[in-house]
Amino acid sequence: MRKVQNKMDRQRGDKFYEGKAKILYSVVGDSNVVWVEYKDSLTAFNAQKVSNFAGKGELNAKITSSLYRQLGRQGIETHWLEDVDARNMICRRVKIIPLEVVVRNRLAGSTAKRLGFEEGHKIDSPLVEFYYKDDVLADPFISDDQALLLGAVKDQSALVLLKKKALEVDRVLTEIFIRAGLELIDFKLEFGITSEGDMILADEISPDTCRLWDLKTGEKLDKDRFRRDLGGVAEAYQEVWNRIEKGSV
Repeated sequence: MRKVQNKMDRQRGDKFYEGKAKILYSVVGDSNVVWVEYKDSLTAFNAQKVSNFAGKGELNAKITSSLYRQLGRQGIETHWLEDVDARNMICRRVKIIPLEVVVRNRLAGSTAKRLGFEEGHKIDSPLVEFYYKDDVLADPFISDDQALLLGAVKDQSALVLLKKKALEVDRVLTEIFIRAGLELIDFKLEFGITSEGDMILADEISPDTCRLWDLKTGEKLDKDRFRRDLGGVAEAYQEVWNRIEKGSV
Protein backbone atom coordinates (compact mmCIF):
# COMPACT_ATOMS: atom_id res chain seq x y z
CA MET A 1 0.00 0.00 0.00
CA ARG A 2 1.23 3.46 -0.89
CA LYS A 3 1.91 5.53 2.20
CA VAL A 4 0.93 9.20 2.05
CA GLN A 5 3.73 11.51 3.09
CA ASN A 6 2.92 13.53 6.20
CA LYS A 7 3.68 17.15 6.87
CA MET A 8 4.52 16.04 10.38
CA ASP A 9 5.18 12.74 12.09
CA ARG A 10 2.00 11.37 13.59
CA GLN A 11 2.16 10.00 17.13
CA ARG A 12 -0.61 7.78 18.46
CA GLY A 13 -2.18 9.01 21.67
CA ASP A 14 -4.64 7.44 24.10
CA LYS A 15 -7.34 4.96 23.15
CA PHE A 16 -10.79 6.49 23.54
CA TYR A 17 -13.06 3.99 21.79
CA GLU A 18 -13.06 0.32 20.83
CA GLY A 19 -15.76 -1.20 18.66
CA LYS A 20 -16.29 -4.58 17.05
CA ALA A 21 -13.89 -3.95 14.17
CA LYS A 22 -11.78 -0.91 15.01
CA ILE A 23 -9.99 0.93 17.81
CA LEU A 24 -9.81 4.72 17.86
CA TYR A 25 -6.94 6.69 19.40
CA SER A 26 -6.21 10.37 19.71
CA VAL A 27 -3.30 11.85 17.76
CA VAL A 28 -0.77 13.75 19.83
CA GLY A 29 -0.98 17.48 19.19
CA ASP A 30 -3.92 17.38 16.76
CA SER A 31 -7.47 17.23 18.10
CA ASN A 32 -8.96 17.45 14.59
CA VAL A 33 -7.93 13.92 13.60
CA VAL A 34 -8.11 10.37 14.97
CA TRP A 35 -5.90 7.32 14.61
CA VAL A 36 -7.89 4.29 13.44
CA GLU A 37 -6.61 0.74 13.95
CA TYR A 38 -8.43 -2.12 12.19
CA LYS A 39 -8.84 -5.32 14.21
CA ASP A 40 -8.76 -8.95 13.12
CA SER A 41 -12.06 -9.69 14.87
CA LEU A 42 -15.01 -10.96 12.88
CA THR A 43 -18.55 -10.55 14.24
CA ALA A 44 -22.10 -11.10 13.03
CA PHE A 45 -25.65 -10.82 14.34
CA ASN A 46 -24.81 -7.88 16.63
CA ALA A 47 -21.71 -9.69 17.97
CA GLN A 48 -23.65 -12.83 18.92
CA LYS A 49 -21.32 -14.74 16.59
CA VAL A 50 -17.63 -13.95 17.05
CA SER A 51 -14.42 -15.13 15.41
CA ASN A 52 -11.30 -13.71 13.76
CA PHE A 53 -8.64 -14.44 11.20
CA ALA A 54 -5.08 -13.22 10.95
CA GLY A 55 -4.68 -10.28 8.60
CA LYS A 56 -8.36 -9.31 8.44
CA GLY A 57 -7.65 -5.86 9.86
CA GLU A 58 -5.01 -5.20 7.24
CA LEU A 59 -7.26 -6.34 4.40
CA ASN A 60 -10.21 -4.19 5.50
CA ALA A 61 -7.97 -1.17 6.08
CA LYS A 62 -6.39 -1.50 2.62
CA ILE A 63 -9.75 -2.01 0.93
CA THR A 64 -11.28 0.97 2.71
CA SER A 65 -8.30 3.20 1.97
CA SER A 66 -8.34 2.32 -1.73
CA LEU A 67 -12.09 2.80 -2.06
CA TYR A 68 -12.07 6.10 -0.17
CA ARG A 69 -9.28 7.45 -2.35
CA GLN A 70 -11.22 6.45 -5.45
CA LEU A 71 -14.42 7.99 -4.08
CA GLY A 72 -12.48 11.16 -3.29
CA ARG A 73 -11.34 11.45 -6.88
CA GLN A 74 -15.02 11.38 -7.86
CA GLY A 75 -15.83 14.31 -5.55
CA ILE A 76 -17.18 12.30 -2.61
CA GLU A 77 -15.69 13.60 0.62
CA THR A 78 -14.68 11.05 3.26
CA HIS A 79 -12.97 11.17 6.63
CA TRP A 80 -9.88 9.30 5.33
CA LEU A 81 -6.71 11.42 5.28
CA GLU A 82 -3.68 9.14 5.09
CA ASP A 83 -2.40 5.63 5.78
CA VAL A 84 0.02 5.02 8.62
CA ASP A 85 0.64 1.42 7.58
CA ALA A 86 -1.37 -1.53 6.31
CA ARG A 87 -3.58 -1.65 9.44
CA ASN A 88 -3.68 1.95 10.68
CA MET A 89 -4.89 5.20 9.16
CA ILE A 90 -5.45 8.83 10.10
CA CYS A 91 -8.97 10.18 9.68
CA ARG A 92 -10.75 13.45 10.27
CA ARG A 93 -12.53 13.60 13.60
CA VAL A 94 -16.28 13.68 13.09
CA LYS A 95 -19.41 13.29 15.16
CA ILE A 96 -20.98 10.10 13.87
CA ILE A 97 -24.65 10.32 12.95
CA PRO A 98 -26.33 7.42 14.83
CA LEU A 99 -27.84 5.94 11.68
CA GLU A 100 -26.64 3.10 9.52
CA VAL A 101 -27.57 3.99 5.95
CA VAL A 102 -28.14 0.82 3.95
CA VAL A 103 -28.37 0.84 0.15
CA ARG A 104 -29.78 -2.23 -1.60
CA ASN A 105 -29.36 -2.93 -5.31
CA ARG A 106 -30.72 -6.45 -4.92
CA LEU A 107 -32.68 -8.00 -2.07
CA ALA A 108 -30.69 -10.55 -0.10
CA GLY A 109 -30.34 -11.99 3.36
CA SER A 110 -32.94 -11.26 6.02
CA THR A 111 -34.48 -8.44 3.95
CA ALA A 112 -35.35 -10.75 1.06
CA LYS A 113 -36.77 -13.31 3.49
CA ARG A 114 -38.78 -10.73 5.43
CA LEU A 115 -40.32 -9.27 2.27
CA GLY A 116 -40.97 -12.63 0.63
CA PHE A 117 -38.47 -12.41 -2.25
CA GLU A 118 -35.91 -14.91 -3.45
CA GLU A 119 -32.26 -14.27 -2.59
CA GLY A 120 -30.77 -11.82 -5.07
CA HIS A 121 -34.06 -10.36 -6.33
CA LYS A 122 -33.26 -7.43 -8.63
CA ILE A 123 -35.09 -4.18 -7.91
CA ASP A 124 -35.79 -1.36 -10.34
CA SER A 125 -33.93 1.32 -8.39
CA PRO A 126 -31.71 1.31 -5.28
CA LEU A 127 -33.52 1.10 -1.95
CA VAL A 128 -32.19 3.29 0.89
CA GLU A 129 -32.99 2.32 4.48
CA PHE A 130 -32.10 3.66 7.93
CA TYR A 131 -31.14 1.59 10.96
CA TYR A 132 -30.73 3.18 14.39
CA LYS A 133 -27.24 2.63 15.80
CA ASP A 134 -27.89 1.13 19.23
CA ASP A 135 -26.36 -2.20 20.27
CA VAL A 136 -28.87 -2.67 23.09
CA LEU A 137 -31.74 -2.41 20.60
CA ALA A 138 -29.85 -4.48 17.99
CA ASP A 139 -29.71 -1.60 15.48
CA PRO A 140 -33.41 -1.65 14.49
CA PHE A 141 -34.80 -0.61 11.11
CA ILE A 142 -36.58 2.75 11.50
CA SER A 143 -38.64 5.11 9.38
CA ASP A 144 -37.74 8.70 8.56
CA ASP A 145 -40.18 9.96 11.15
CA GLN A 146 -38.73 7.66 13.79
CA ALA A 147 -35.24 8.94 12.99
CA LEU A 148 -36.49 12.45 13.71
CA LEU A 149 -38.29 11.30 16.86
CA LEU A 150 -35.07 9.75 18.17
CA GLY A 151 -33.09 12.89 17.38
CA ALA A 152 -30.69 10.99 15.14
CA VAL A 153 -30.65 14.00 12.81
CA LYS A 154 -31.83 17.56 13.30
CA ASP A 155 -34.41 17.80 10.54
CA GLN A 156 -35.91 16.27 7.41
CA SER A 157 -33.36 17.98 5.16
CA ALA A 158 -30.57 15.99 6.83
CA LEU A 159 -32.36 12.73 5.96
CA VAL A 160 -32.76 13.89 2.36
CA LEU A 161 -29.03 14.70 2.23
CA LEU A 162 -28.11 11.32 3.72
CA LYS A 163 -30.10 9.53 1.01
CA LYS A 164 -28.62 11.71 -1.73
CA LYS A 165 -25.06 11.09 -0.57
CA ALA A 166 -25.68 7.36 -0.14
CA LEU A 167 -26.96 7.06 -3.71
CA GLU A 168 -23.93 8.98 -5.00
CA VAL A 169 -21.65 6.53 -3.19
CA ASP A 170 -23.65 3.63 -4.61
CA ARG A 171 -23.23 4.91 -8.17
CA VAL A 172 -19.45 5.26 -7.86
CA LEU A 173 -18.90 2.05 -5.88
CA THR A 174 -20.97 0.04 -8.35
CA GLU A 175 -18.63 1.13 -11.15
CA ILE A 176 -15.53 0.42 -9.06
CA PHE A 177 -16.69 -3.08 -8.17
CA ILE A 178 -17.75 -3.88 -11.73
CA ARG A 179 -14.16 -3.17 -12.82
CA ALA A 180 -13.14 -5.67 -10.15
CA GLY A 181 -15.56 -8.30 -11.48
CA LEU A 182 -17.90 -7.89 -8.51
CA GLU A 183 -21.54 -6.95 -8.12
CA LEU A 184 -22.46 -4.69 -5.21
CA ILE A 185 -25.61 -6.29 -3.83
CA ASP A 186 -26.07 -4.07 -0.78
CA PHE A 187 -23.94 -2.20 1.71
CA LYS A 188 -23.94 -0.17 4.93
CA LEU A 189 -22.61 3.37 5.25
CA GLU A 190 -22.04 5.71 8.16
CA PHE A 191 -21.72 9.47 7.95
CA GLY A 192 -20.32 12.05 10.34
CA ILE A 193 -20.44 15.79 10.91
CA THR A 194 -17.17 17.71 10.84
CA SER A 195 -16.31 20.61 13.13
CA GLU A 196 -17.30 22.89 10.23
CA GLY A 197 -20.75 21.31 10.10
CA ASP A 198 -20.26 19.33 6.88
CA MET A 199 -21.69 15.82 6.43
CA ILE A 200 -19.04 13.41 5.11
CA LEU A 201 -18.64 9.67 4.66
CA ALA A 202 -17.00 7.93 7.63
CA ASP A 203 -16.39 4.46 9.10
CA GLU A 204 -15.34 1.85 6.48
CA ILE A 205 -16.30 0.12 3.24
CA SER A 206 -15.17 -3.50 3.15
CA PRO A 207 -16.45 -7.09 2.88
CA ASP A 208 -17.65 -6.55 6.47
CA THR A 209 -20.08 -3.88 5.32
CA CYS A 210 -20.88 -4.92 1.74
CA ARG A 211 -22.46 -7.90 0.03
CA LEU A 212 -20.24 -8.61 -2.96
CA TRP A 213 -20.96 -11.36 -5.49
CA ASP A 214 -18.77 -12.52 -8.33
CA LEU A 215 -20.21 -11.06 -11.53
CA LYS A 216 -19.91 -14.33 -13.46
CA THR A 217 -20.55 -17.04 -10.89
CA GLY A 218 -22.55 -15.29 -8.17
CA GLU A 219 -20.11 -16.59 -5.54
CA LYS A 220 -20.37 -14.67 -2.27
CA LEU A 221 -17.15 -12.83 -1.40
CA ASP A 222 -18.13 -11.07 1.83
CA LYS A 223 -19.09 -11.60 5.47
CA ASP A 224 -21.99 -13.85 4.47
CA ARG A 225 -19.38 -16.59 4.22
CA PHE A 226 -18.97 -16.21 8.00
CA ARG A 227 -22.65 -15.57 8.79
CA ARG A 228 -23.74 -18.69 6.88
CA ASP A 229 -20.78 -20.94 7.70
CA LEU A 230 -19.79 -21.22 4.04
CA GLY A 231 -16.07 -21.37 4.81
CA GLY A 232 -13.26 -19.63 2.95
CA VAL A 233 -13.78 -16.32 4.73
CA ALA A 234 -10.16 -15.18 4.70
CA GLU A 235 -9.76 -16.27 1.09
CA ALA A 236 -12.84 -14.26 0.05
CA TYR A 237 -11.60 -11.08 1.73
CA GLN A 238 -8.19 -11.54 0.13
CA GLU A 239 -9.80 -12.04 -3.28
CA VAL A 240 -11.76 -8.79 -2.92
CA TRP A 241 -8.56 -6.91 -2.11
CA ASN A 242 -6.66 -8.52 -4.98
CA ARG A 243 -9.36 -7.48 -7.43
CA ILE A 244 -9.71 -3.94 -6.11
CA GLU A 245 -5.94 -3.43 -6.14
CA LYS A 246 -5.77 -4.70 -9.72
CA GLY A 247 -8.76 -2.67 -10.93
CA SER A 248 -8.10 0.60 -9.09
CA VAL A 249 -7.49 3.73 -11.17
